[in-house]
Amino acid sequence: MAFTVTTLAWAAISFSSELRATGELENVHSAIRWGTDYFLKATRKNKLYVQVGDPVKDHECWVRPEKMKTPRTVLKIDQNTPGTEIAAETAAAMAASAIVFRKTDRVYSRRLLNKAKLLFQFAKTYKGTYDGECPFYCSYSGYNDELLWAATWLHMATHRPQYMQYIKEEGISANVAEFSWDLKYAGVQVLLSKFFFQGNQALQKYKNQADSFICSVLPESPYHQVFLTPGGMIHLRDGANTQYVTGTALLFTAYGDLLRKFNQKVFCGDKQFDSTQLRNFARQQVLKMPMI
Repeated sequence: MAFTVTTLAWAAISFSSELRATGELENVHSAIRWGTDYFLKATRKNKLYVQVGDPVKDHECWVRPEKMKTPRTVLKIDQNTPGTEIAAETAAAMAASAIVFRKTDRVYSRRLLNKAKLLFQFAKTYKGTYDGECPFYCSYSGYNDELLWAATWLHMATHRPQYMQYIKEEGISANVAEFSWDLKYAGVQVLLSKFFFQGNQALQKYKNQADSFICSVLPESPYHQVFLTPGGMIHLRDGANTQYVTGTALLFTAYGDLLRKFNQKVFCGDKQFDSTQLRNFARQQVLKMPMI
């Protein structure tokens, strides 16, 4: 849920004019606020309520929510039962959303940002993987990507040096071929590439890793790793595969825009790709998704 709000906020920030032109910007803002209102209610000092329900029983019960009789078990994280991944992701969601609402509701934006700062500090101080009701909703990638993701969004929301310092000195990153609710590295790398293009040479590794993500996905790249269906849609997993398609399309679009703005290209061995090719691939993924 927090990852969905973060990426929705990213879309609202990057594509606000397009969303406004289609009459959807207010709907996007409403959807984001629905999530952030929930997060605010779930947050206490060094405590975050993170899950409601019994996943085994819920997956056995396919009826309307109004008719569900399954247990409403409540799980939380705190100093004694930490969950760095979910605390940091919720911090990222609130920081990104604070940027969205800064022009329209400054009081609400400031409230979100203050909570984001506290949650990030909590995530760093009480480190531990959130397993919740594993094998449901497990974190397989660890929490370093969420900490880096949260620090990046807090840097974008505040421009305070401590967050960039964390990114440069403490942040742990990796080359990946996936962007998802459990693996945020590629998103971080795309976001930080902007600051590299603007002159922050200390962030070159993130730009290189963003290129590596692109090279791992594009079928024309010699470093291509991701399987494509016969129709050309990426396929990472059988279960809920379209989430990976939409996440990849977002990153290709966002990175394509950066390449165009700063007149850059991605080099994959002896091949190179420009902003138009990245955006075309993103468009191709959207067009190939099934309409439900």
